Amino acid sequence: MDTSKVQLLYCKSKVYIHPSKSSKDNIAGYLALIRPDGASDLDILLSWVPEYLIRQSKDDFDNYVQVDLDPESGAISETSRVMVSPPPLNARSSHAFSIAVKDLFSIQVRQPSLGWWWGSLLFYTRTQVTLPALFFHDLESESTVNEQKRNCESFEPFSDSGDLYWGGQSFLKELRKYVKLVDATVERGLLLVNPDVADKLSFSPAAAKLVTPQPGDDNIAKLSKAWEDAKWGLMEKLAAVTRFSRKAGQQVLDRTPANVKAMLKVPEVEQLSNDFDSARIYLAEWALGIAENSDPRYDVVWMDSYDDLISSIGATDEEYDVISLAASVERRNPVTLEEWNSFFDLSGRLCITQTEVLDRIFHGGLEPSARTEGWLFLLGVYPWDSNAIERHSITSEKRNEYYRLKRHWWDDTERQNNDEFWKDQKHRIEKDVLRTDRQLEIFGQSDIPHPDPDSRFASQGANPHLEQMKDMLITYNEYNENLGYIQGMSDLLSPLYVVLQDDALAFWAFCQFMRRMERNFLRDQSGMHDQLKTLESLVRFMLPQLFEHLEKAESTHFFFFFRMLLVWYKREFEWDAVLRLWEVLWTDFYSSQFHLFLALAILDLNKEVIMAQLHHFDEVLKYINELGQSLDIDVVLMRAEQLFQRFSNTIDLIDRRRKDGQHAVLPSVPDSLRQLRDRKIVEVRESARPEGATGG
Repeated sequence: MDTSKVQLLYCKSKVYIHPSKSSKDNIAGYLALIRPDGASDLDILLSWVPEYLIRQSKDDFDNYVQVDLDPESGAISETSRVMVSPPPLNARSSHAFSIAVKDLFSIQVRQPSLGWWWGSLLFYTRTQVTLPALFFHDLESESTVNEQKRNCESFEPFSDSGDLYWGGQSFLKELRKYVKLVDATVERGLLLVNPDVADKLSFSPAAAKLVTPQPGDDNIAKLSKAWEDAKWGLMEKLAAVTRFSRKAGQQVLDRTPANVKAMLKVPEVEQLSNDFDSARIYLAEWALGIAENSDPRYDVVWMDSYDDLISSIGATDEEYDVISLAASVERRNPVTLEEWNSFFDLSGRLCITQTEVLDRIFHGGLEPSARTEGWLFLLGVYPWDSNAIERHSITSEKRNEYYRLKRHWWDDTERQNNDEFWKDQKHRIEKDVLRTDRQLEIFGQSDIPHPDPDSRFASQGANPHLEQMKDMLITYNEYNENLGYIQGMSDLLSPLYVVLQDDALAFWAFCQFMRRMERNFLRDQSGMHDQLKTLESLVRFMLPQLFEHLEKAESTHFFFFFRMLLVWYKREFEWDAVLRLWEVLWTDFYSSQFHLFLALAILDLNKEVIMAQLHHFDEVLKYINELGQSLDIDVVLMRAEQLFQRFSNTIDLIDRRRKDGQHAVLPSVPDSLRQLRDRKIVEVRESARPEGATGG
């Protein structure tokens, strides 16, 4: 055996040091427990090593990855030792450190929370050596995500109860094998390491095991002295820990800005966080400063107002008319079944262009009788160039494929009975389905016995249509297993099921719908972040005076649009209006991101009230939330179309002026805004997709 190597007992990946307030300076590393050759348990080293240093040796890096993903491989057995190079000692240049566990005095534990997203550990030594605070970026750590899955959590860190599994929990469990950790009852989250009696009396009196005094010995005197020392020890040591925490772990102490703390307490924010787990996660990351370092896609020099921009371009009267908001738009009557059928020839193939059909649907929508087939075209289940015979074959194939996927889990009784993660996902789905659109007659009654007497909802009875929806979402959970089920998906499936009245076709329509909506449900919330940032740029570009007002009201994070974008205004419009809105959006007639222009239109229609009456975030949020069910879908769609035309024509005019070279000082329109004119569906980037996700 190579005596220059040490044994890697345990390690955890993606444990960061935050040397400064900027996330650009964060350093990823491994937190490890390492046994030098011949060392006792108390001489085991607690080490943090930057990832870039470990990568300098391929063998070392492979071993760290192995032990991280399979902690059992770091067993003590002579035959299964994993050996690595000795870790560096305390190094100011790399922030690496190693310390024997016998020299640890206490550990300050901060679990993840809304106000402070990353969990952290802060080590206090008996010699008061300053060690950096360690932050567990759990969503980046494959081993932590795997453990969350095994512990029946979803991929979101928060469970229904609010408890969570995080990387620090795993480390502390491993550390307890070698040292004794005792909760300090006088300070929450403080663990004492191998405390003596005086330490226990000072920090955790309930944990101090004192010898019962016996006549004729000096235990009584010892006890009195211990209590006397404890009175001063408590003050002295607690002060030392506090001083150390301030010095070494300033960032651990909650640095959430006061305005963010106030935002988290707004009732509407709390309600949205309760309704959608993803809103809680987005808020947590946003509260940390998700946009701390501006994305270059959004960097642009802005004019003080839209009118100033137009004036600076030197638009002619004719050009000004083209880009004015007075552009003529109209809504038409919905497409009837008779008109829909007239779009096809005797073979069932389109006899007009696809663009003509999409134009007609965009400006009028579909009557209910035309939706059953029309939605399957709009969502891509049926190709636009297919004929009736081909569509009949597609329908048959899709039904067979759906039932094959469903049988995959339906017949697997072993998994249903013993796979705790699978049962937890089923529970989450059933809980959400049971509260989805119950105001509708089709979902209103629960008048049949529950098919699963062991279900936690068995006493509520069952509704056959809700049972179908539940099975479809479980099947999707299998189909796109790494994304799985996320709260809010039942909102997207419900209208498809009600309109199509066919579980197999509704399932595949849902899969197609999720192609564009999957980014809304990513674990890191990058999809929602991108959309809200694009909306921010769009409002700044199109409604600069309103944007300036929202800046003063601390509302330019646009969180009040989170729910609207997440489930495409499902909670903001009446049921029939939602059906019409979705089929309009599915056309991608102007843009696959036209839903952002709906948000812009809602703001534009209400900007006078907002600017005159609303001056704080909670006021803006409450007002926007209360617009729900009172919005006129036709008015919003017409204003959105006007704004899109104005937006598109303005970009064209800027480009012409810049191309002429006469106005080089004009702002460069960021790519994020230019892409709003793209009809191609924005799908999940491969870098953002959960590893192994199959997609739609």
